[in-house]
Amino acid sequence: MANKILTAREQSVFRLLITNKSTKEIAQELNISEKTVRNHISNVIQKLGVNGRACAVVELLKLKELSL
Repeated sequence: MANKILTAREQSVFRLLITNKSTKEIAQELNISEKTVRNHISNVIQKLGVNGRACAVVELLKLKELSL
């Protein structure tokens, strides 16, 4: 995989996701729709080939794309 997997927006969404924010809260904070938040999450899940948000977070941590 390439060095940077996530777009800047996907990084923003996942940084908020790991702080236990809901889809609605993320959408409000980033000034985008809830559907757009879900699309970003789905795109990352698909890029990583994992099943679900939690698996995506774990994989992104392993790849050092996210940090706690």
